Amino acid sequence: MKEIKKVEFVKGIRGTDDILVDGVPQVAFIGRSNVGKSSTINAVLSKKDLVKVGKKPGKTTEINFFSINNKSAYLVDLPGYGYAKLPPAEREKLRKLILWYFMYAEVKPHVVVLVLDVKVGFSPIDKDMLKTLLESGHRVLIGVNKIDKLNQKEFGVAIKKIQKDAGEITVIPYSSLTLLGVNILRDTVFGIFLKSVK
Repeated sequence: MKEIKKVEFVKGIRGTDDILVDGVPQVAFIGRSNVGKSSTINAVLSKKDLVKVGKKPGKTTEINFFSINNKSAYLVDLPGYGYAKLPPAEREKLRKLILWYFMYAEVKPHVVVLVLDVKVGFSPIDKDMLKTLLESGHRVLIGVNKIDKLNQKEFGVAIKKIQKDAGEITVIPYSSLTLLGVNILRDTVFGIFLKSVK
C-alpha cells in the first residue's frame, strides 16, 4: 500500500491566490453538508482530527489546502454545499466560492472526489454539482460514504442506484468510520503521487 507519510495544512483561501497556480497537483473533495466529507478526508489521510468534524454542518468556509508528502500533491477541501440553516447571504457566498474554484479559477485538479451518503444517493443538489463539474471538464470520482450503516442487501440496492445515476464515472464505496474501502479511495486518488515517496 502506498503511504501518505506527511500532511501539513498550508492555507485557506477565499479567492485568487498564488497557491492555485504553483504547479502542485490538486485533488479536490466536495460534498453536501453533513455527508461526512471531513471524516472522509481524515480517514484518507490517516489523521484523526486534521480536518475538524463539527456537529453542526457548514463549518468549512474557505477552500483549504493540505500538503501531502512535501507537496507531492495538495488535498483541497472545499466548503460543503446545501446547508439550509446557514443565513442566505452566507450560503450564497459559499456557493459562489465553490463555483469560482471549479469554473473560473482556471484550476484543473487531477481529480474531484464528489462525496455522497450511501443512504441518500444523488440528491438533486448533488446532481447539479456533478453536472457543473462535468461541464467544466473535470475528472470526477464518486466516493460513497457510510456503507457501515446498511446491511448487505440494502448496500447492493443503494450502490446499484448510485452507479446508474453516475453513468460511467467510477464509484468507490467506503466507510470513514470503519475504514472499509478507504485504502481503495486513497490509492485511486493519490496513488500516482505517492509512488516516489521514500
